[in-house]
Amino acid sequence: MALAGACVCAASADAQQTKMLTADKHNEYGIVYSLPLTELKIEVTATRTVQKAGPYWQYAKKYIGTDRVIREDAENWTISSVDVSTYGVADPEQRYLMQLKPGATTSVAVAEDGMLLAINAEAPEMPGRAGAETARKAPKAFSGKEYLQYVSEDFLASQSSAKQAQLLAESLMEVRDAKVSLTRGTAETMPSDGRQLELMLTSLGDQEAALTAAFAGSETVETVVRTFTFRPEKAGKTVLFRLRDFGGFTSANDYSGEPVYIEIADIAEAELPADASGEPKKLPKDAVVYAVPGTANVKVSAGGKRLFAGEFGFAQFGMTFGLAPSLFTSKKEPSYAIFDPATGALREIAEIRNE
Repeated sequence: MALAGACVCAASADAQQTKMLTADKHNEYGIVYSLPLTELKIEVTATRTVQKAGPYWQYAKKYIGTDRVIREDAENWTISSVDVSTYGVADPEQRYLMQLKPGATTSVAVAEDGMLLAINAEAPEMPGRAGAETARKAPKAFSGKEYLQYVSEDFLASQSSAKQAQLLAESLMEVRDAKVSLTRGTAETMPSDGRQLELMLTSLGDQEAALTAAFAGSETVETVVRTFTFRPEKAGKTVLFRLRDFGGFTSANDYSGEPVYIEIADIAEAELPADASGEPKKLPKDAVVYAVPGTANVKVSAGGKRLFAGEFGFAQFGMTFGLAPSLFTSKKEPSYAIFDPATGALREIAEIRNE
């Protein structure tokens, strides 16, 4: 597929390290740097709902007074939100040499991969390139067998599901009666302090939940965050990943899941910088080359529903221009420049003022 590739990142979200380069005899007074390719980081937050049927759901109406119960196990995934941001990686086909003279004090800040970040200045803060591992935040999940911790010997000896359901219901009533007695202060053995009372009520609450789940079933909801990366190369629409009810996130090639699409549209190439008369500036001799990004709309959708839409700058959809090297090598009035770490655009340029 020519549009681009997507991959799941399960690495650290730490930003790339930077380094400062200076011209010296060992590098023949030349500094090599790269311009960026702009990539997308897509953070997808999904809600996973797991339902487990109680083994005695047929008896729920009789013993707990409701037939609104879970009758079979189920799992469902829905996308809650999508957030998209950009970051840059060095383009191996956009490498340039900044040739300096002996004695030059010019410094160039680059990323670990050689991508240009700043000249005669500290590197700007770089966005994280990789995604965090899948993050899960969930309440205590029921396995469906917790009630077995609280059953009697008669329950274990019985071979009849109807008899077992009756015994579970009796245990449930005993637990509820005990809770009422504690809260009213009428229990035969009352706790000695508030902390002990809290612990006893918590224990009884766990028992009640486990015994009730044996009839009504249980539902667990958790939040799952997954990060994908994507490098746009041209306009078009492609499957970023798929989402299935059992298992959640899966690859774009796994047709068992519903597709989630990413679309790149309305690409607008950048214009060259203009002079005071509005005419495009001429490229300086031996220029320090930087990126002039173009823009494009990014959309993420699934099932005909738009999940995200935004406009971003992309180095690969733009062009290049350059700055006169004398701006940075002047001994009297040197300048500094800072570039956007996602697009390579010139973010700031000014003379260095000595205070």
